[in-house]
Amino acid sequence: MTFRRVLVLEDNFIIAMEAEDILRSIGVADVTIATNVEQAETLLLEESFDFVLLDVNLGAQTSFLFAEKLLDRRIPFGFVSGYGEDSVFPLAFRAVPRITKPFNEDSIGSLLSIAS
Repeated sequence: MTFRRVLVLEDNFIIAMEAEDILRSIGVADVTIATNVEQAETLLLEESFDFVLLDVNLGAQTSFLFAEKLLDRRIPFGFVSGYGEDSVFPLAFRAVPRITKPFNEDSIGSLLSIAS
């Protein structure tokens, strides 16, 4: 499956732009960036996405509650983290594909192929 529309939820705008560049370089036609959960929730109501790339830690919050909404809507997603956070991942998300920062074209490409 090729993902055409991807939402990136990342609170660091530079990292989000890097993810967008990589996603476009591997063939994603439309990339939308949200820098917080509230913005991502609004976008999810207004648009449809084939895949969502979620940063785990978003400052004072995590993306886990938003991920639950993606599960309910059956939208594929994967996590990106700067930490080895296996112990804090909710059980419901332990099988969700994830990569660590710093990411690159190969790791994001692998994440998408696992999720498809």
